[in-house]
Amino acid sequence: MGVMLDTIGQVIAGYLQKEIPGYEPFTPSDPEHLRGVIQPGDVLLVEGNNRISGIIKYLTQSTWSHAALYVGPVDGACEPDGEPHVLIEANIGEGVTAAPLSKYFPYHTRLCRPVGLSYEDRETVCRYAINRIGFGYDTKNIVDLARYLFPLPVPQRWRRRMIALGSGDPTKIICSALIAQAFDAVRYPILPKITRTSSRRARREILHIRDSSLYMPRDFDISPYFEVVKPTIVHGFDYTALHWADKQKPLEEVAGEFSVFHEKSPPLVPETIDQETPLPAAPEDTEVRARSPGGAERVTRDICTADCE
Repeated sequence: MGVMLDTIGQVIAGYLQKEIPGYEPFTPSDPEHLRGVIQPGDVLLVEGNNRISGIIKYLTQSTWSHAALYVGPVDGACEPDGEPHVLIEANIGEGVTAAPLSKYFPYHTRLCRPVGLSYEDRETVCRYAINRIGFGYDTKNIVDLARYLFPLPVPQRWRRRMIALGSGDPTKIICSALIAQAFDAVRYPILPKITRTSSRRARREILHIRDSSLYMPRDFDISPYFEVVKPTIVHGFDYTALHWADKQKPLEEVAGEFSVFHEKSPPLVPETIDQETPLPAAPEDTEVRARSPGGAERVTRDICTADCE
């Protein structure tokens, strides 16, 4: 019976892990910046493009369907080309494994960093995850896998419970549960329940650590204790250094071809009158010379008297 359940579970796991064709992330990771910024203890959230990713994103109402813990190079684990394995993750059908950072370069990712975590506790978190390499996923529990096969709408209050549903075996864990257990080892909060007790003298908040099976990848994103680190801007960003595929034409307002005022507007401050140069007196007999269109000068004499009207 156990062999049959294991076989059926492996078939379901294989179906859930198949990638959906046509996936193209809107904002893929920047490998160079990501390598230079990521630190041990950081949580890498991944959008994912397989069948189970779509279901988890629906159940959690989030962009993120997978989470991996960055621990640095793992001894004895590397790719055929020599790239070291630096991520610890738990996958259906594979269990807890190590993976290279380049595995998720083609995907949309987000980096979440625990704030204020000491160096010693950071090492404890990483060591906890590394020691779990080899733990499996309970493919014998069909109920545990069937939670991801429901195509019908699920009420909001039941979705988190569907993620947490499982066999309860501590050696059979999923991605977010693994990372939650690692941080729980040093009592670092993710999304604890907060109970407020009021009294006349004091008001205090009591933090209740949730069961690790209740955590989802998005919880690290919305946690008030994890900082979202964006690799492309953490060391500064100069938008003028970007190379665009096409050169955008400047707007008419910027190019000077269009003006709101069609006539020259008067100066805001009146011109200063030179006090040293006296104004000319109004002449009684003034000759006004004007040039006619033909080129000859025309003299106009204006005679002004006090009695003229």
